[in-house]
Amino acid sequence: MNFIKTAVVAGLVAASTSAFAADITGAGATFPFPVYSKWADAYKKETGNGLNYQSIGSGAGIKQIQAKTVTFGATDAPLKAEQLEKDGLIQWPMVMGAIVPVVNLQGIKPGELVLSGELLGDIYLGKITKWNDPAIAKLNPKLTLPTDAITVVRRSDGSGTTFNFTDYLSKVNAEWKAKVGLGTAVEWPTGVGAKGNEGVAGNVGQTKNSIGYVEYAYAKQNKLTHAAMTNKAGKTVQPTVATFQAAASNADWAKAPGYYVILTDQPGEASWPITAATFILMHKVPVDKAASAEAIKFFKWSFEKGDKMAEDLDYIPMPEPVVKMIEKTWSADIKS
Repeated sequence: MNFIKTAVVAGLVAASTSAFAADITGAGATFPFPVYSKWADAYKKETGNGLNYQSIGSGAGIKQIQAKTVTFGATDAPLKAEQLEKDGLIQWPMVMGAIVPVVNLQGIKPGELVLSGELLGDIYLGKITKWNDPAIAKLNPKLTLPTDAITVVRRSDGSGTTFNFTDYLSKVNAEWKAKVGLGTAVEWPTGVGAKGNEGVAGNVGQTKNSIGYVEYAYAKQNKLTHAAMTNKAGKTVQPTVATFQAAASNADWAKAPGYYVILTDQPGEASWPITAATFILMHKVPVDKAASAEAIKFFKWSFEKGDKMAEDLDYIPMPEPVVKMIEKTWSADIKS
């Protein structure tokens, strides 16, 4: 089943529309949509229980869990401890992945174009407007770059992918930090807006000479041309599970209140520079305790049996010690 295509058409994962004992509903981040879809389908086949997940963006997912209209929210922009406390929520990382720049350039193959964070920031600031700009050409001396204008594609909705992307740009481009900054939504200096990772992937796929940023699974499944990146160590790296894991290996989840960890611009010669975790939000005191308990069963099953499915989509499973920490968080903080 092509989950990405389903998302574009319907914007909704419906692993099951049949009635079951406890209706698990979730909403939020589009970043983990492919892996949540895969897990939900396998979980339905094994247990008979389904999951309805709306792929609507992290900002909207946070609003829905705050409003208590869903069993869980999903966000790639983690909430800080004080916000969690205020809203009566707990938060944990579910899986890790990576954000990649994608382009639609004739004659350029995946991984051939090399970009730096500084360049990405200048493109999204509207300072670099042509593909054959000297700054791009300097990093890509062997490529024949088009003389055409760059069509910039960015998110139009509140997005955790945008949060991580703009967090990265703020770390590597001083002008971006000063003029735009970071957030799930920002005042974009330029670009065409598209909704969800699905929308950005679709827009770049259909628009010649365009550039966008998407979760890697969307680049792969839509056969988009990703760029290589220069990382903090100055090395050129490709988006692979190995480079994502290299960046993720620096995460110290135990010391982070509410598991608040940002994985962009990590040190290490092999680290992919825009690596990110995606998080689940649930109420400590659930409105529907049966649905909450069923959701925890699903997440526990995903940790126990979903690693291979995640890796097949180029996500990084959470390390076993972190999973054990998360399970203790469930038992300590969620009222059954």
